[in-house]
Amino acid sequence: MRHRIASVISTLLLLAVIPGSAAAYDLPAVNLGFTSFVDGGPPAGPGFYFTQYLQYYSADQLNDGNGNAFPFPNPDLNVWISLSQGIYQSDQELFLGGKWGLDLIVPVVSLDMSYSASGPFPQDNGSGLGDVLIGPFIQWDPVMKNGRPLFMHRIELQMIFPTGKYDEDKSLNPGSNFFSFNPYWAGTLFMTPNWTATTRIHYLWNAENSDAFGSSDKSTAGQAIHLNFATAYAVIPNTLRLGINGYYLKQITDSEVDGQDVDNSREEVFAAGPGALWSFSQNNHLFFNAYFETGAENRSEGQRYTLRFVHHF
Repeated sequence: MRHRIASVISTLLLLAVIPGSAAAYDLPAVNLGFTSFVDGGPPAGPGFYFTQYLQYYSADQLNDGNGNAFPFPNPDLNVWISLSQGIYQSDQELFLGGKWGLDLIVPVVSLDMSYSASGPFPQDNGSGLGDVLIGPFIQWDPVMKNGRPLFMHRIELQMIFPTGKYDEDKSLNPGSNFFSFNPYWAGTLFMTPNWTATTRIHYLWNAENSDAFGSSDKSTAGQAIHLNFATAYAVIPNTLRLGINGYYLKQITDSEVDGQDVDNSREEVFAAGPGALWSFSQNNHLFFNAYFETGAENRSEGQRYTLRFVHHF
């Protein structure tokens, strides 16, 4: 039962491109909703980019494998996440016309888990540095038609390193304590000059955690597929886009504890909500996205709000 409870809350953080919860054998937090509109390419071509993310996530429901809430006494989870990202996009072709680049993300996480009564319930490990992400990528130039972009896309080999704060006696940690490989493909289709559709599709593989939560000696989170999707319309061309954004995660293999598969441990969640993109210029952009989760299994079910600023030097 202790492992089942840990399974439910392990991925409460859901951090975009960084691992966040480190409860036993469950999925690290990944990019669910941190990226959205026009994600298939950089907004201003080659060069250096700095992006600052601020996300707030809250949940008062911790679901089991059937999507039903566990009977904890009024659980209240609040998470603040800061991601500082540096990107270099070269102008040098490397593979089939694609140009190489490098992505670096440093997270800081603040966790607060509380209940209306005391007891042996899942606890947080406070605030601290999260797990650093490094990702080499290849970006292809936009496919053009009639003088305007039609399609652009990118492949990135994201690697998540266990650099974050971790305590094996806590259910929620800023760091995961294990390495993850989380490559993705992202693409944006310009259906009209003002209407775009975007997706980012990840595959997640996790290494072993040798200092697992609770009484286990070791654990391994299952593999998963997760994706972001968004569509937006430029109501003010080159300035304001409004649209709908969402994400979906599906764990595709069982988690393991001490080398044994854990039945009914696979996680799943879907979320959708409104979003906006304000472009001050070609070099400065501000995103706001809201997400409301449903159908969560073996994880929390709540809502998140993301603010993201992108600057091209």
